Amino acid sequence: MKKLLSIIYLCTLLLFACSTEEPDTSSEQEDADSSGVELTISAAASLSDALTEIQASFEEEYPHIQLLFNFGSSGTLQQQISQGAPADLFFSAAEDKFHDLIEEGLINEENGIDLVGNSIVLVTPTEYPNKMEGFSDLTKAESISIGTPESVPAGKYAKESLENLNIWSTIKDKVVFAKDVRQVLTYVETGNVEAGIVYHTDALISDKVNIVELADSDTHAPVIYPVGVINTSTNSDEAFIFYEYLQTDAALEILESYGFSNLLN
Repeated sequence: MKKLLSIIYLCTLLLFACSTEEPDTSSEQEDADSSGVELTISAAASLSDALTEIQASFEEEYPHIQLLFNFGSSGTLQQQISQGAPADLFFSAAEDKFHDLIEEGLINEENGIDLVGNSIVLVTPTEYPNKMEGFSDLTKAESISIGTPESVPAGKYAKESLENLNIWSTIKDKVVFAKDVRQVLTYVETGNVEAGIVYHTDALISDKVNIVELADSDTHAPVIYPVGVINTSTNSDEAFIFYEYLQTDAALEILESYGFSNLLN
């Protein structure tokens, strides 16, 4: 009887051992391997096409870093960051908005750089032709669109140029203000206004507008795009990787292909 009980006990132990498996940690390992970092880039709307192309090459080289873009007017983005909105980098279309964040202690001056430049142009719709041949003809227009000067750098440059051309006081009541430069472009493309003032880079990507005239650089402040790392970034190491990547030949060549001028040369 004792021998039989011993055999039954041994069989029970063997069955228990067979049914007990090592915990499956493969899914946890896969999660660890696939984990990455998301960077939030607050960038001027005029950079959207160029940065989308840069994103593809960057994420191929750094697959553990995913870029999430928040595009808008530089003034709006600056206010969002000032009020605590999460952001890892700020790529502005205006130096003053960028310097506001430096003065607030949200960007260290040594962690920012003037990367590219731009210019502004007068555009008209291709599908709704008119006799606009230059800035001086704006006095004859019924409607013209620019970005809201207080928050949209392109609008600020446009107003400054029109003031220096002694046109602003004549046309200001005909102006349709837009939330960003891309909205100005849409108003012109759809014929909702007779003309608009946008960045040269925006005009180049649209086949629905005619570039009528390039604004003389003497009529407005230089159009400079600074970029910098936000001090409150929770992923500062990765933010600096992208910040430095934007200064590489590969990234600058893409920006130049969209009409931006390289300020690092």
